[in-house]
This record gives sequence, structure tokens and C-alpha cells, in this order.
Amino acid sequence: MKTCSSLDLIKRGIFLTLGVALVAFGLEQFLVPNNIIDGGIVGVSIITSYLTKLPLGVFIFFFNLPFLYFGYKHLGANFLFSSLFSIALLAIAVSIFHHFPSVTHDLLLSSIFGGIIIGIGLGVIFRNNGSLDGTEIVAIAFSKKISFSVGEVVMFFNIFILGSAGVVFGWDRAMYSLIAYFIIFKTIDVVLDGLDESKSVIIVSDFYEEIALAIMNHLERGVTYIDGEGGYTREPKKIIFCVITRLEMAELKHMVSEIDPMAFMAIENVHEVAGGKVKSKSPLLKFTQKNLFSQNKTS
Repeated sequence: MKTCSSLDLIKRGIFLTLGVALVAFGLEQFLVPNNIIDGGIVGVSIITSYLTKLPLGVFIFFFNLPFLYFGYKHLGANFLFSSLFSIALLAIAVSIFHHFPSVTHDLLLSSIFGGIIIGIGLGVIFRNNGSLDGTEIVAIAFSKKISFSVGEVVMFFNIFILGSAGVVFGWDRAMYSLIAYFIIFKTIDVVLDGLDESKSVIIVSDFYEEIALAIMNHLERGVTYIDGEGGYTREPKKIIFCVITRLEMAELKHMVSEIDPMAFMAIENVHEVAGGKVKSKSPLLKFTQKNLFSQNKTS
């Protein structure tokens, strides 16, 4: 168990380092040279560094310290360690990348590609239980006590930060900062949820066995039967529940409509799936399903 924990710690450290490197590169090679800011404490640090002419890394580290203490009280030591490691490394990394020439001075390209690179880095950091921004730590803690979500609390902070960027750098730079901010958060979603997002599907049909077998045979996905009852007819119903990918959605709809054009389907987005996917089937399972399917067709 100790070896496993050490390997997990090393793996987390590697991914946190990779995420921080991407964020620092995106900041110093795209955003900061063009007076485009990110949201949160990093955005405040960029503005303060511009006004005082002091290194950006100093402000990123020290501005985050009070929030790290707050996060330790509310979110635990594990989160504190990952966030402190990431923030300290970011403070060093931005100082290193600061000495390299910027990639481009085109404001739109800087907003787009800087946002993508920073979003990928932040997504990697979030996947490994870290954080680079004190406002997110406060938002996570306060969202448990108030009716606002984490995203709404962060957005509240960033309205004032982006407004400050307009006063300091000009409103055109504030608008480019808003573009970068939007791209960053969309990219984070892609990294956290993946391009191949999952969908949960509920199917109500009198031909539930045929539909279930088609899903297991052709899509190679597991299905679950749920006992239900018709609200009007009071007749017992077998409800099919399964989880598939977005790319399999069209094929599933086609299969269901071929078997039962009157079938009812309800589809929802799934944030995360763990286990339960059927990747392959044994010959015995295939034989049993094929025979059952044939019996249902002849009956």
C-alpha cells in the first residue's frame, strides 16, 4: 500500500508540473506581453505586476497564501499540498518563461491560443486535485453554505477583475481578456469531461428484450432493467437504462426506431462514468443472446 501511495504521489506531481508549465507558457508567451489577463488571483497579479513593475510570480505566490490557509481549513490537507505545490511552481515557471520572447503580438491569436494552452494546463491541474487560484478555493468552500454554484461565485469575482483590466489596460484589452477567459473555461471542460462525453438513456418499449440485446451486441454496452408501471394503463413495464457515448447516440436511435418506432427515449448528459462498460463478450454470452433474440422474434 505504501508503494502504491508513493507512485500515486509521483504521478500526481508529474501531472501537476505539466499543467503548471502549460499555464505559465500560455501566460508569459501569449497573454501577459499583450496586456490580456486571466481571471481570479492570476488576473489581479498581472494587473499589480504591470502597475508596480515587480515580477509576476511574486504576486501570484503571496496573493494566494491567505486563500490556501482558508482552503486548508475547509477542504483539507491533501488539497492544500497539491495547490501549494502548483502555485509555488507557477511562480517560478512564469519567471523563467518571462525571459523568452512572446510567440505573437496579434491580440486575437494571443487570446485564442493562450486561452487553449492555459485551459489545458488548468484542466490537468484540476484532474489532480490542485488549484492555482484563491478565488476558486473560496468559491468551493462558500458554495457549500450558500445557494450559488462555484461557477457563479467565481464569475462574481471576475466581473470586478475584468472591469479593473478595462480601467488599467483599456477596454479593448478587457474584451480580449473576456475572450481568453471564455476559451479557458471551455477548454477546461473538454479536459475534465473529454470530447467523447457520455449520455444516459432511458428507453420504455414493449420490445425491451430485443432493444437490450441490440445494444449489447452492436454497441457492446451494458444495460439495466428497471421495473416500472404505466401511469394510465397500470400495466407493468420494463425500463431499459444504459450509458453510451455521444458518438454512439445516432446508432442507438436508429436501432431503437428499427425495432420499435413507438419506443419512448429520454436522454441526459452524464458528468462522469466509472465502471460498468461492456467492452467484449464471451462466446457463451453471445450464444445465449443470439438464441434469446431468435426466440423473441419467432414468438
